[in-house]
Amino acid sequence: MKDFIKYLGIIIVLLGVLVLVISAVASKISNPVLAVGGTLMVLGLIAHVVINKYVDLD
Repeated sequence: MKDFIKYLGIIIVLLGVLVLVISAVASKISNPVLAVGGTLMVLGLIAHVVINKYVDLD
């Protein structure tokens, strides 16, 4: 479980990338899709920094 929490931020970033890649491959790029993908990437980055800085997983 600790490993999952440690990599939660990276997983969220990868979900954002996956949303953007799927929309690009399907040629259905629209503003809401870009907003969701970008938001997931930013939230994942913030979560990664906060989790690795403040949560003691050792």
